[in-house]
Amino acid sequence: MALRKILTWPDPTLSRVCDPVGSDEDLSALIADMFDTMYDAPGRGLAAPQMGVLKRVFVMDVTWKAGPRTPIAMINPQILDRSAEAQTTPEGCLSIPGVLVDVTRPEAVTMAWTDETGALCEDRFTGFAAVCAQHELDHLDGIVTFDRLAPEARRAAEAAYGTAP
Repeated sequence: MALRKILTWPDPTLSRVCDPVGSDEDLSALIADMFDTMYDAPGRGLAAPQMGVLKRVFVMDVTWKAGPRTPIAMINPQILDRSAEAQTTPEGCLSIPGVLVDVTRPEAVTMAWTDETGALCEDRFTGFAAVCAQHELDHLDGIVTFDRLAPEARRAAEAAYGTAP
């Protein structure tokens, strides 16, 4: 389809909560563009607000850099269950290029969403897939990785990125 521009921090769109997608909305072109843009970036996840579209949709493919593609598009995703066990891993973001920050998140999540065909889906994600899904869901809620950091760590990360006050 088409490559789109990825917004970068501190664009205010990245801090806005996205609107739910209606059952009658056709997102096929948007989702195709999101996958094209994500693969070209090259990333493993991309949320609609990162392209300036304030809709609750994201795409991810955590395997394509090391094996076959396993693309997933999630429309109106939600977390149904989180594991008690947490993991802290370095996270990068296409909207904050060049900066990795350590973020602590549940090690596993059960998600529910609608796919691009309108089917209701549910699956459990662990490890990096869980991190990616939670990271992209954060974007739909207007949260970026900087927002997950303690104040001192955030100041250091923003300084590394060049946006410190």
